[in-house]
Amino acid sequence: MRELLRNSSNHADHLDIRFLRCDTASRGLRIGYGALNCRFPTTMASYNTSDDNQPVMWLRGHAVYTAHCIVLAYVGSLLVTTVFMALKAPFLFTWLPFEGGAVLRGEIWRLLSYGLVNPPSLGFVIDMVMIVWFGREVEKSIGRRQFLLLYGCLYLITPLLFTVIGVWLPLRIQGATGAFALFVTFATLYPETMMLFNILAKWVALILVSLYTLMALADRNLPALISLWATTGFAFAYVRFEQSHITLPDFRFWRRKPKFRVLPDLPSLKSVTKPKPINSTMAEMDELLDKIARSGLASLTTKERAKLEQSRTELLKKSGPDRS
Repeated sequence: MRELLRNSSNHADHLDIRFLRCDTASRGLRIGYGALNCRFPTTMASYNTSDDNQPVMWLRGHAVYTAHCIVLAYVGSLLVTTVFMALKAPFLFTWLPFEGGAVLRGEIWRLLSYGLVNPPSLGFVIDMVMIVWFGREVEKSIGRRQFLLLYGCLYLITPLLFTVIGVWLPLRIQGATGAFALFVTFATLYPETMMLFNILAKWVALILVSLYTLMALADRNLPALISLWATTGFAFAYVRFEQSHITLPDFRFWRRKPKFRVLPDLPSLKSVTKPKPINSTMAEMDELLDKIARSGLASLTTKERAKLEQSRTELLKKSGPDRS
């Protein structure tokens, strides 16, 4: 086990942080539908039916998801790496793996190219099966765009952290990544799923993370420990954030104070009401007088009588005390 966790003799300077490959390969664990014996809860059957949760394409009646495309790209890199190793061409192992010191010198393509160097191994096969199985289920649940965002972050988080650490301790990594973190994502989404030996997915994830942590501590493999906790921790936090169980803190240390302006007191409703102009009062009074001339005073309604009296009072007030 310890020999598997250390760097290979052919590339002693290559830091191998592929935890699941080493561990599962040494124990001969078989990852698959029959081996895992997963019994999904009923909530997994109710996937979102939007286009983002549907397969990328259908190939002879089989659904093809983004997880399958990722595995196809890794398999292609495996074949290319095998050819270069057979020809003893040093190009791949010189320019593509991640090196913290090289990235700090400006070779930033290594942040993306390190996953394209994949020597053939049983661990690689196990990783690909895990990405297909668990990645597909995660993609069905959260959608294609969210899955790509999640896997992109899982792919970049380790080299970005190692770039910062590279200021003090240059590190080197290569190979496919993110398989075990996708399993942690799956276990966070569906913690009650029954897996091998009828153990819940959440307990399987917790046991494996604890086991890999102890292995890294026993070997004094600090980079492996950092990568393990960074990827699995991010996968767990990503799901919990999407489920609204985690909220981002507010880092705004200063706030703009609202500008206050003193406004004058608003006038009362009595002062706002404007008196009717004299012309309007005279027009209303003329209409009432015409009606009296035509039909008599008895033809006025109670409302019209009150209006007539009000108009007469207003005219007397505006005419002055000499007219009263």
